[in-house]
Amino acid sequence: MAKVAIMGYGTVGSGVYDIIKNNADHLSRSVDGEKIELKYILDIRDFPDHPEPNLFTKEFNDILNDGEVTVAAEVMGGLHPAYEFTKALLEAGKSVVTSNKELVATYGTELLEIAREKNVNYLFEASVGGGIPIIRPMHQCLTANNIVKIAGILNGTTNYILDQMIRKGKTFETALKDAQAKGFAERNPAADIEGHDACRKIAILASLASGKFVDYSDIDTEGITAVTLDDVKYAAAMDSVIKLIGYAEFGEDGKVYSIVSPMVIKSDSPLSGVDGVFNAILVTGDCVGDVMFYGKGAGKLPTASAVTADIVDAVKHRERSKKIFWEKPSGTIMAGKDSRKFRYFIRTNDNAENIRGIFGKCEFVDNLISGESAFVTEPLTSSEAEDKTARLRDVVTKLRVMA
Repeated sequence: MAKVAIMGYGTVGSGVYDIIKNNADHLSRSVDGEKIELKYILDIRDFPDHPEPNLFTKEFNDILNDGEVTVAAEVMGGLHPAYEFTKALLEAGKSVVTSNKELVATYGTELLEIAREKNVNYLFEASVGGGIPIIRPMHQCLTANNIVKIAGILNGTTNYILDQMIRKGKTFETALKDAQAKGFAERNPAADIEGHDACRKIAILASLASGKFVDYSDIDTEGITAVTLDDVKYAAAMDSVIKLIGYAEFGEDGKVYSIVSPMVIKSDSPLSGVDGVFNAILVTGDCVGDVMFYGKGAGKLPTASAVTADIVDAVKHRERSKKIFWEKPSGTIMAGKDSRKFRYFIRTNDNAENIRGIFGKCEFVDNLISGESAFVTEPLTSSEAEDKTARLRDVVTKLRVMA
């Protein structure tokens, strides 16, 4: 019998409890008939109406010092004390699984190294894409490939907001309030709408793909707060939509180019039709080509499903450490911001003659607003785009166009 603990009894933690209880027979079959039994739930709150109040403890040491517990699910969120608890458990020879993207993106290199040294596992399938399988497929199914590029809709909150703007004609402010009312956005939505959540997720994927730690603080990140309904209408006129994209490209020299940014995406891209709170991750391998992973990127049971799958995996591999790993690079592996060129969609109050004089060849879009000019540039580096737009009068919008 495998005995496990849950640390944190919020939305995801309660979902893990429900799955372990409701799908006990199926989980047992997945580990050759061995039963998975929940022994502890760690939380500082009281749950007197819970059907199994005896499972709850407020003492982390109860889990740490119990030799019967071999796997713990860290679903507390945040960095502290999640980091300290996870590190202590791994050093004690216990496997840890997590949905905590912030922790993985910040301390994953160290925690994976400890897991490898102690011959246990640190698994984090739920940290990116909620219930969407992506970590394991990249590590196992795509292992024959050199990953060339990753482009993903990695945040359900922002995708819902943009979808409401696209399909319902709502302003950003109205769509955000709607997302909050429906529980899709936090009261303080900054991590989502400013792009930080997506940034941590693309950093994890880029680290996994490159085998080197990609620090999310090195990734240029822009959220969707400046996207307007007029931008959305212009995109529609170009047979396109606007999506917040986490993007990483991997060079043959080992360098990684990564950004998080709202992008204009043509309707023939598989990412353009991803609606609501759904996520999608497009992975390009040098052998397999494009592969897309799609599903609910958040929510109680989808995320808990991925956490529980990692619990099963940790139980099956408790005698050895899986080779999910990246190392700290000796120097920077981030490519310069000018190593990749994008076309840009720009709205300005300047006139067509001046625009052509600055940008040369460009594609003008039918004007939807009197006095404006809207156009798409030829491919430019970030610095070229900044220099040229600085010479325009009253730039209204500048968005990357995804190839």
